[in-house]
Amino acid sequence: MGLSTHVLDTMHGCPAAGMEVSLFSTRGDEATLIQRLVLNHDGRTDAPLLDNASLRAGTYRLRFDVAGYFKARGVALPEPNFLNQVSLDFGIAHADQHYHVPLLVSPWSYSTYRGS
Repeated sequence: MGLSTHVLDTMHGCPAAGMEVSLFSTRGDEATLIQRLVLNHDGRTDAPLLDNASLRAGTYRLRFDVAGYFKARGVALPEPNFLNQVSLDFGIAHADQHYHVPLLVSPWSYSTYRGS
Protein backbone atom coordinates (compact mmCIF):
# COMPACT_ATOMS: atom_id res chain seq x y z
CA MET A 1 0.00 0.00 0.00
CA GLY A 2 1.02 3.64 0.05
CA LEU A 3 2.14 5.76 -2.91
CA SER A 4 4.74 4.68 -5.46
CA THR A 5 6.01 5.65 -8.91
CA HIS A 6 7.99 4.07 -11.73
CA VAL A 7 9.41 5.89 -14.77
CA LEU A 8 10.22 4.22 -18.07
CA ASP A 9 12.32 5.96 -20.72
CA THR A 10 10.50 5.09 -23.96
CA MET A 11 13.23 6.67 -26.13
CA HIS A 12 15.88 4.23 -24.92
CA GLY A 13 13.58 1.40 -23.83
CA CYS A 14 14.80 1.29 -20.24
CA PRO A 15 14.02 2.49 -16.71
CA ALA A 16 14.72 6.20 -16.15
CA ALA A 17 17.50 5.66 -13.61
CA GLY A 18 18.79 8.91 -12.16
CA MET A 19 15.71 11.03 -12.91
CA GLU A 20 14.92 13.58 -10.21
CA VAL A 21 11.36 13.50 -8.85
CA SER A 22 9.60 15.80 -6.39
CA LEU A 23 6.42 15.03 -4.46
CA PHE A 24 4.14 17.83 -3.26
CA SER A 25 0.88 17.99 -1.39
CA THR A 26 -1.45 20.52 -3.00
CA ARG A 27 -4.30 22.71 -1.87
CA GLY A 28 -5.71 24.86 -4.65
CA ASP A 29 -2.78 26.71 -6.23
CA GLU A 30 -0.49 26.06 -3.25
CA ALA A 31 2.02 23.20 -3.36
CA THR A 32 4.09 22.08 -0.38
CA LEU A 33 7.21 20.00 -1.04
CA ILE A 34 7.10 16.66 0.79
CA GLN A 35 10.30 15.19 -0.65
CA ARG A 36 12.73 15.29 -3.55
CA LEU A 37 14.57 12.16 -4.65
CA VAL A 38 16.42 10.41 -7.48
CA LEU A 39 15.13 7.23 -9.09
CA ASN A 40 17.20 4.07 -8.70
CA HIS A 41 18.55 1.68 -11.38
CA ASP A 42 15.04 0.30 -11.93
CA GLY A 43 13.43 3.75 -12.42
CA ARG A 44 11.75 3.44 -9.01
CA THR A 45 12.20 4.86 -5.54
CA ASP A 46 13.97 2.76 -2.92
CA ALA A 47 10.99 3.13 -0.58
CA PRO A 48 7.38 4.21 -1.08
CA LEU A 49 6.91 7.93 -1.69
CA LEU A 50 4.38 7.76 1.14
CA ASP A 51 4.01 4.65 3.27
CA ASN A 52 0.70 3.34 4.61
CA ALA A 53 0.91 5.41 7.79
CA SER A 54 1.69 8.66 5.91
CA LEU A 55 -0.79 8.36 3.03
CA ARG A 56 -3.76 10.70 3.42
CA ALA A 57 -6.74 11.45 1.22
CA GLY A 58 -6.10 14.67 -0.67
CA THR A 59 -4.43 16.11 -3.74
CA TYR A 60 -0.81 15.70 -4.71
CA ARG A 61 1.67 16.56 -7.47
CA LEU A 62 4.57 14.55 -8.80
CA ARG A 63 7.09 16.61 -10.77
CA PHE A 64 9.57 14.74 -12.97
CA ASP A 65 12.74 16.46 -14.31
CA VAL A 66 12.43 15.11 -17.84
CA ALA A 67 14.81 17.52 -19.61
CA GLY A 68 17.49 17.11 -16.94
CA TYR A 69 17.30 13.35 -17.25
CA PHE A 70 17.58 13.28 -21.06
CA LYS A 71 20.36 15.91 -21.09
CA ALA A 72 22.30 13.76 -18.60
CA ARG A 73 21.84 10.82 -20.99
CA GLY A 74 23.47 12.88 -23.77
CA VAL A 75 20.32 13.54 -25.77
CA ALA A 76 20.64 16.74 -27.82
CA LEU A 77 17.52 18.74 -26.93
CA PRO A 78 16.47 21.92 -28.72
CA GLU A 79 16.35 25.19 -26.77
CA PRO A 80 13.80 25.61 -25.50
CA ASN A 81 13.16 21.90 -25.19
CA PHE A 82 9.64 20.54 -25.73
CA LEU A 83 9.26 18.94 -22.28
CA ASN A 84 11.12 20.39 -19.35
CA GLN A 85 9.40 19.12 -16.24
CA VAL A 86 6.29 16.95 -16.28
CA SER A 87 3.91 17.68 -13.43
CA LEU A 88 1.13 15.22 -12.66
CA ASP A 89 -1.63 16.42 -10.35
CA PHE A 90 -3.72 13.61 -8.90
CA GLY A 91 -6.05 12.86 -6.04
CA ILE A 92 -6.08 10.14 -3.44
CA ALA A 93 -9.61 9.33 -2.35
CA HIS A 94 -8.95 6.09 -0.46
CA ALA A 95 -5.88 6.18 1.79
CA ASP A 96 -6.33 2.46 2.52
CA GLN A 97 -5.52 1.57 -1.11
CA HIS A 98 -2.21 1.47 -3.01
CA TYR A 99 -1.73 4.32 -5.48
CA HIS A 100 0.93 3.72 -8.12
CA VAL A 101 1.65 6.55 -10.58
CA PRO A 102 3.83 5.34 -13.47
CA LEU A 103 5.23 7.64 -16.15
CA LEU A 104 6.27 6.59 -19.65
CA VAL A 105 8.32 9.41 -21.15
CA SER A 106 10.46 10.54 -24.07
CA PRO A 107 11.74 14.07 -24.81
CA TRP A 108 8.56 14.64 -26.86
CA SER A 109 5.73 12.77 -25.14
CA TYR A 110 4.49 11.15 -21.96
CA SER A 111 1.63 9.09 -20.63
CA THR A 112 0.49 7.98 -17.21
CA TYR A 113 -2.24 5.98 -15.55
CA ARG A 114 -3.18 4.67 -12.13
CA GLY A 115 -1.21 1.48 -11.85
CA SER A 116 -1.41 -1.32 -9.36
